[in-house]
Amino acid sequence: MKILFIHQNFPGQYKHLAPALAAAGHQCVALTLRVKEPQTWKGVRLLPYGIKRKQGAGIHPWVLDFDTKVIRAEACFHAACALRDQGFSPDIIVGHPGWGETMFLRDVWPAARIGLYYELYHLSGSDHVGFDAEFQTKASETEKLRIRLKNLNNQMHYKIGDLGISPTEFQAGTFPPEFRDKISVIHDGIDTGHVVPNSEALLQLPDGSTVTRNDEVITFVNRNLEPYRGYHVFMRALPRLLKERPNAKVLIVGGDEVSYGARPPKGQSWKQIFIDEVRGRIPTQNWERVHFLGRIPYDKFIALLQVSRVHVYLTYPFVLSWSLFEAMSAEAAIVASNTAPLKEAIRHGENGRLVDFFDGEALVDEVCLLAEDAEMRTTLGQAARRHVVENYDLQSVCLPRQMQWIDRLANMTAGAVGD
Repeated sequence: MKILFIHQNFPGQYKHLAPALAAAGHQCVALTLRVKEPQTWKGVRLLPYGIKRKQGAGIHPWVLDFDTKVIRAEACFHAACALRDQGFSPDIIVGHPGWGETMFLRDVWPAARIGLYYELYHLSGSDHVGFDAEFQTKASETEKLRIRLKNLNNQMHYKIGDLGISPTEFQAGTFPPEFRDKISVIHDGIDTGHVVPNSEALLQLPDGSTVTRNDEVITFVNRNLEPYRGYHVFMRALPRLLKERPNAKVLIVGGDEVSYGARPPKGQSWKQIFIDEVRGRIPTQNWERVHFLGRIPYDKFIALLQVSRVHVYLTYPFVLSWSLFEAMSAEAAIVASNTAPLKEAIRHGENGRLVDFFDGEALVDEVCLLAEDAEMRTTLGQAARRHVVENYDLQSVCLPRQMQWIDRLANMTAGAVGD
């Protein structure tokens, strides 16, 4: 078959599926912003497309999000037309609609079967928009309207996609029933053969010192350090945590930008805002045990999980990070927020510990409990790895299901273009 992948940052969620399909003999092509010149990656032909149009002035702020998606959709449409005019006609199109790129592809190839990655439907209820009252503004009522409008892109894709895929039940469950009926829940997959526990693991810190499994290491990982992932809660817990655990070293991974949610005041970062908030309550000798590592290479990230004595993972009701499952695969003892997405992965007292997202005191209690109890850490960590191996392993579970999903898509009749 001829299979076209669409992802602005390819391979993204398709880093395993696309090479597997190419290895199986399919002709795989990807349209992406990530490359500037055509090239081949693991059997997949990567073709660039560019964005020429800029946002116009005077756009209503509630529809800025949709405007950026239409701009990308138009650019991708023209690139697809050029590919079609060169004689390429895909049997299957697989894409992530989150940036709008796939919006007009059925107009280019009406007979292609289209499979979409449904990451999240934006909900405006109090459990979502109003989850963290601290960051609510006077415009919270209108914020609900803006969030609702973010689903214009999702709605545009309803008739475009023949099948959908979503990595977790929580994420799939955010979509309305008409979407849910065609969404298969299949995780992207964790390479549990690579992410393994390692009693000999060693991690060098920026100051030149090293930590091993013999050290009391507490880890916290975000793509970017921000409230959506509980950075503020963790930082506010640090003064007591460092006092209670005088030998602990706290390793914090994450960038200074914003991936999700509100931006900090102009000229500031969430990272520094909450450092400034707590620093005065932390003696210098304790603060010296806190290490901000920024963003680190993947091999060092795995080593960090392998030396972790207690790993903390917090999130709003939102998508689950790969880092959670990777920590579980490394047999980390996990303390996580008792928010809806986590309940799918962590069972309290069985393969981790759950704590109220906002309860910093309880968070410290749970971390201290695990730091003290080696037997409990071992039991929870081993159970966490078993859960990931049984339900999220790349080679034995997720990739075979993804390939079956492609087969289902190939045997469908393509839908018609919606009005």
